[in-house]
Amino acid sequence: MSETQTEISQLGEFGLIDRLTDGLQPVNASTLRGVGDDGAVLDYKETEVLVTTDLLLEGVHFDLTYVPLKHLGYKSAVVNFSDIYAMNGRPRQITVSLGISKRFTVEHIEALYSGIRLACEIYGVDIVGGDTTSSRQGLVISITCIGDAPKDKIVYRNGAKDTDLICVSGDLGAAYMGLQLLEREKVASMGKTDFQPQFQGKEYLVERQLKPEARRDIVEELDKAGIVPTAMMDVSDGLSSELLHICKQSNAGCRVYEDRIPIDYQTAIMAEELNMNLVTAALNGGEDYELLFTVPLHCHEKIEKIKGVKVIGHITRQDLGCALVTRDGGEMELRAQGWNPLAHE
Repeated sequence: MSETQTEISQLGEFGLIDRLTDGLQPVNASTLRGVGDDGAVLDYKETEVLVTTDLLLEGVHFDLTYVPLKHLGYKSAVVNFSDIYAMNGRPRQITVSLGISKRFTVEHIEALYSGIRLACEIYGVDIVGGDTTSSRQGLVISITCIGDAPKDKIVYRNGAKDTDLICVSGDLGAAYMGLQLLEREKVASMGKTDFQPQFQGKEYLVERQLKPEARRDIVEELDKAGIVPTAMMDVSDGLSSELLHICKQSNAGCRVYEDRIPIDYQTAIMAEELNMNLVTAALNGGEDYELLFTVPLHCHEKIEKIKGVKVIGHITRQDLGCALVTRDGGEMELRAQGWNPLAHE
């Protein structure tokens, strides 16, 4: 970032927008008109349009003490892409709206926007509009993502059926452990001017928290294998919470096996250091942005061939309830203990 800091008031709203969006060129055929007019013009012919929105508030969803602005911009965009992939769609366009307090300069917002632009470049998404305004409560980020999918391939949360396999991509709990690590080092740094955070051997956890990726690769592999999941969500609030959403909307129950939940080695080490229950963290941590989905039983052989996907259980009749099958064969009721943005402090 440049050492010279420019007050946003020197540019004004439209000057700031021009600076942030300079050089943007659409990469999707559905983007007829992007930034630069009263509204974007999109053309979706043979596919269904998917729309999702995320609102991120400083002090609630992110802490700028340890979150670099470029990483924050990248993550803000990617979590929206993840929602579109979770419906078996493809993200095409986003709009970006910012609430900016007076402590931020043009260079700060450029750093944030550079992360958003990098995410769009990597995932092939167009920035087509947005808004900026002043904020009295710190930084506010609102991103709306527009995507598409063929009508017969859109996947909802309500299609899981008895005997369907429950699958998850990647590993779980790492992002939550990354957050715990960052918070621990933040506390340790208070009052110290030459503090060096202790991240050695735990870089993966920090990356999973600060720079998550949407699982485009898994959606593409499912498509190549000819598999359309019966239900799907991304794991943003925690595996337990998402699985209970699927079961509730599908009028179904489930059995998830403790010994099949994928957990990275660094996650396990961090949980031991913090004296936390590893399985509880993996079930309820959230922000992994992995894909949780169900497929018919006859897809088992195809699923086993997809790298990075693991079968962790199966769907049952609704009257059997939702349970975690422990390593000793016992059953525990599955409860949603993940992130609740409206919970009282």
